[in-house]
Amino acid sequence: MGNYPLSKYHFRVEWGGAQISFSEVGGLSMEIAVVEFREGSSPDQSAIKMPGLRKFTNIILKRGVKKADNDFFNWINSVRQNTVERRDIVISLLNEAHEPVAVWKVHNAWPCKYEVGAFNAASNDVLMETLELAHEGFILT
Repeated sequence: MGNYPLSKYHFRVEWGGAQISFSEVGGLSMEIAVVEFREGSSPDQSAIKMPGLRKFTNIILKRGVKKADNDFFNWINSVRQNTVERRDIVISLLNEAHEPVAVWKVHNAWPCKYEVGAFNAASNDVLMETLELAHEGFILT
């Protein structure tokens, strides 16, 4: 078997020991701030650049709305009650044998936005819900 680029359509999301089905996962992004610094006595007329703090974008999870499944809403609603339930999340990209070939481990995630898609009487599309998660970083294994 050749060393082909990985397909993005076969993945799994887990938290709290449970596998949760999603149609889309996005937002796995990290940026390192650039800190510019120049000493007053430096003969150079430009600043040096150093790495600063890391910044992680929020993760976006999308899935079809299911009857009597209010887990997303209940989780974000608990934040409003002055408690934050943080969860570690594992996002795995799978091969043809359903084995992980790349695994992103997200640390201390908590919901910061919940959205239900638009209702449309002329559409055949599935009603989608979106959960946006703030987190404290991830690693790739």
